[in-house]
Amino acid sequence: MKIVLTCAVLAAALGGLMYTTLAQGTEYYIHVDEVLQNPDAWKGKKLQLHGFVADLRQRPNSLDYKFDVRFNGKVMQATYTGIVPDTFKNESEVVLKGRLHGDRFSVEPNGVMAKCPSKYNAQAPRTAGS
Repeated sequence: MKIVLTCAVLAAALGGLMYTTLAQGTEYYIHVDEVLQNPDAWKGKKLQLHGFVADLRQRPNSLDYKFDVRFNGKVMQATYTGIVPDTFKNESEVVLKGRLHGDRFSVEPNGVMAKCPSKYNAQAPRTAGS
């Protein structure tokens, strides 16, 4: 009986710990077009938004950015304040961490991850004698 009760308490404690940890740290990875299908479902939730930068604007003498994020023909406006990677420019592929507020995506500090363009083109492997 003691063993069964101990196992039940440990299972409940582990389940509670996992629930609270996952509930706080959950981020949804989603594309712009998926968010825009039903934006109300995503408002206020932590998201990792995937798309391509367009119409990038920076306020003069500041680290404030406004830009569009596009994917599959759908466009969402985004804002960010902070230092951006060198590869963050128009047409660059990005994943942005933040939240949807109204019709605009607010990127959290250090929430910009720009994909590096490929510097090398894939080539067919050489065969012996070539």
